[in-house]
Amino acid sequence: MILTAVIFTSCVPSQDLIYLQKKNDSESTPSVNPVMAKPYRVQTNDILSIKIKALDAKLVEMFNASETNLNAQSEQSLYFNGYSVDDHGNIRIPVLGEVNVLGFTLEEIRIKIEKQLLDEYFNKEANIFVNVKLAGLRYTVNGEIASPGTKTLFQEKVNVLEAIANSGDITMVGNRKEVTIIRQYPHGTEMHTLDLTDRNVMNSPYYYIQPNDYIYIKPLKQKSWGTGTTGIQSLGTIITLISLVTTTIVLLNR
Repeated sequence: MILTAVIFTSCVPSQDLIYLQKKNDSESTPSVNPVMAKPYRVQTNDILSIKIKALDAKLVEMFNASETNLNAQSEQSLYFNGYSVDDHGNIRIPVLGEVNVLGFTLEEIRIKIEKQLLDEYFNKEANIFVNVKLAGLRYTVNGEIASPGTKTLFQEKVNVLEAIANSGDITMVGNRKEVTIIRQYPHGTEMHTLDLTDRNVMNSPYYYIQPNDYIYIKPLKQKSWGTGTTGIQSLGTIITLISLVTTTIVLLNR
């Protein structure tokens, strides 16, 4: 009985490994979950990709960085050719000079730049087209993850499950019930905890990650015990320990 109890307490139960479970049967979870993510507002140290087009391409050459290979834009090229938001929340654009973008959404920045260009440089007949995007969604995953490190995804929205999947998924001894997201805000840093085994996590305002998020996966207590993650592994460890103790007793009694 003791051996059986040790085996079952040392291995990782399946409930700790399955994502998006229905935890409360009495709850009527809707089949369609509304999108809870709000439009992202630009912060300091963000990098923006701003493209300006017009009927006469020569008029906008100074605004657009030279692109020798449009199909192979690396993270490094976006870093050097993009517009970095400084500590004061400004970016430097030719002709316009410093433009404050701190706290604005991408759509608001697009409208602001387009209006300023029409007022100060172009006329309406130029038919300019402004496109503003984040130069990749950069985040870091660490802890009990198959491939820790900093990743960059070129998408508008990325949820925490996609971010983890792009890092090789959480290991067997990773705690899916306490995934910590460390997020930067203008007023400082905040920590938020998500339970990825509960389907209600999709209703969380932190389900979608933001640029420069740090995702930390805590280990389960089974890792510190070192007895194994499955029943077979735990049984093998216990048998090895029993054999070691038995052999030691036999040798001491000789």
